[in-house]
Amino acid sequence: MTRTLAARIAGAVLATGAAGAIALAGAGPAAAQSVASTALAPGQGVCSTAQYASYQVRADGWATGQGAKFKLLRNGVVITSTPSRATGWAAEYRSAYGTFPGAGFYSVCAQNTGTTNTVVTLQLRTDAEF
Repeated sequence: MTRTLAARIAGAVLATGAAGAIALAGAGPAAAQSVASTALAPGQGVCSTAQYASYQVRADGWATGQGAKFKLLRNGVVITSTPSRATGWAAEYRSAYGTFPGAGFYSVCAQNTGTTNTVVTLQLRTDAEF
């Protein structure tokens, strides 16, 4: 039984596509690292989705223009913040360094306290993510 060249190519494409889909279905993030960029008008703020940390946490924030005020929260309570606007900020707490405040749900927030629009990028990583 002979197949046309077009039928053989179509079969090969389908087989390759199926193998690729199966391989990608098993791939995915090992954790729930949170990264998001948001445009903020003066007075607006944004927070990341809360993420559980059992032994370490790292928050990073970047802002354009005049910057933004950043803060890290644990279970809804501020544990650190910038004293004024900043264009780049990071906070890192680890059990290994004796600085980790304890297990809980962490989130990172930014507030535009300036007079012009800014774009903020927030990144939150916990436990094995860094």
